[in-house]
Amino acid sequence: MSNKIIKILIIFFILSGLTKITNADEVKPSDSHQFSFFSGVFDTTTSSKKTSSLLGIQHSNEDLFRDTFLGKFSPITGFMITEDSTSYFYTGVQAEYKIGKLNLIPSFSPGLYSMGDGKDLGSPLEFKSEVQLSVDLLPGTKLGYSQSHISNADLGDTNPGADSYMFNFMKSF
Repeated sequence: MSNKIIKILIIFFILSGLTKITNADEVKPSDSHQFSFFSGVFDTTTSSKKTSSLLGIQHSNEDLFRDTFLGKFSPITGFMITEDSTSYFYTGVQAEYKIGKLNLIPSFSPGLYSMGDGKDLGSPLEFKSEVQLSVDLLPGTKLGYSQSHISNADLGDTNPGADSYMFNFMKSF
């Protein structure tokens, strides 16, 4: 098993240990702030085969959710960094579609990209589109998998883009 996968599993076991297990009789409404802690691999489709591990955090506020005929929408803000010091700070919107205990969560976020020692995406302004599939574990706790694509929509000198996949742990506080 690769070191990257072992690190990801360790993070999820630690985070799941921080989750309080409650009885159904003791369930109280969770607070309105949801944090998503994620880890994965950045730039999985690069032609040079130079991928890097990434870590990140994302915040959403359930008080700002809006139910529309297209679904349940919420603003999001997040940050990720790779082992090559590449960083991306973003803010955008996500939709949430519940199918029993499963959640389908597409999102779109413009943000500021800094390449560090990693891949040059051609512009400091980049756009991230992401699709996440998660499952409700306990009240206020979800575990998921997501894939994203970051590119500059041909606004920069070049537009190579970068695809990533992440494992997500979401907790409401």
